[in-house]
Amino acid sequence: MKLQTKTNIMKFTKYKQNLTKDGNFIISYTTKVAEIKGNELHQLGYWSVTTQKHINYAASELGLTLIK
Repeated sequence: MKLQTKTNIMKFTKYKQNLTKDGNFIISYTTKVAEIKGNELHQLGYWSVTTQKHINYAASELGLTLIK
């Protein structure tokens, strides 16, 4: 799941160039697109197909329930 970890920043194996977990936030490219709250990943709005793939992948890899 993890490629590298620096403080609270985590890169994912897949989409490693454009998908990051920073603390409780999922960042696609340079935009915060979702927030981790307990066992849920709360999506912050509606996104492009690519960004939605990032969000879905992050939820799956982290074992979180996606809330749209």
